[in-house]
Amino acid sequence: MNNIKPTRRAQIIGTVIALALLAAVATAARAADEAPANVAGTWQFTADSPQGTFTATLTIQQDGGTLKGTQKSDFGEIPITGTVKGNAIQFTVNLDSPNGSFTVVHDGTVTGDTMKGTFKMNDSSGNWSATRQAQK
Repeated sequence: MNNIKPTRRAQIIGTVIALALLAAVATAARAADEAPANVAGTWQFTADSPQGTFTATLTIQQDGGTLKGTQKSDFGEIPITGTVKGNAIQFTVNLDSPNGSFTVVHDGTVTGDTMKGTFKMNDSSGNWSATRQAQK
């Protein structure tokens, strides 16, 4: 660019900056317009960790990208909260046990009537999956 006149150089730089900004705005608009996946309903949930396999029933209510509901298992019924953005889901479960209180964070992906991902709780982690149950 050293052989280009200063005014032409400024035009080229301005054009490059404008194109970069346009691309950034288009990407942000596309992400904002991506509708959250529909995850409302009842799900059969399974989590696998070094401690073993855990099963539960998730009942999820959805308001746009905001989730709330319950996780029902042999340990009782516990509230869940979370979000869904496009097909990315994240939800948390706060557990109170004789060993203390724990927050389990679940991250995953929704594909139709299935979800799968990973969870983390303190120093423990593992994989989880869920299948939506047909409405009766």
